[in-house]
Amino acid sequence: MTAHRGPRPATPRIPPLEPGEMDDRQTELMAQVGLDGPTVNIFATLVRHPGLFARWLPFGGKLLAGKLPARERELLVLRTGWLCGSTYEWAQHVIVGRTAGLTDTEIERVAAGPDAEGWDRFDAEVLRAADELHDDSCITDATWAALAERYDEAQLVEVPMVVGHYHLVSFTLNSLGVPLEEGAAGFPTGPDHG
Repeated sequence: MTAHRGPRPATPRIPPLEPGEMDDRQTELMAQVGLDGPTVNIFATLVRHPGLFARWLPFGGKLLAGKLPARERELLVLRTGWLCGSTYEWAQHVIVGRTAGLTDTEIERVAAGPDAEGWDRFDAEVLRAADELHDDSCITDATWAALAERYDEAQLVEVPMVVGHYHLVSFTLNSLGVPLEEGAAGFPTGPDHG
């Protein structure tokens, strides 16, 4: 299943700031990101709105260090990025997903969705939750029951919060035209991936 994807900006509508272009507040906020190496374009773009950035960063960080197992969280994030047609989100979370234990085969299979051959039952339900939230803004009773077999209440709260947050991020990345970093891979291609 591929989501309808209209054209995306070919160039940044709001370009990332270079370190020398940042004021003291933006520089301070970027230091909180804790990156080693080059600035990541998402942060260097969103820091153009320092007040919003300062509130968003801890929320996103909490979800990345939340109650869901990292591997399953990354299944939700990657599926959401795919469904939203957010190449940037996909590319960044391929890296995070690998660190969380996803294999390259699993990452590619995310694009094919929950009914693709090879998923275990629970992974398929995690992906299905992302699809249901994307398509209907609600997890069905059947999928909820499957998730509740393994997840506690805090984890169940996090599932729609993660998917919702990464919709927000995908919408923003797509609309602002945040460019991929040099060498970052985009979406998988091939007969099963549109």
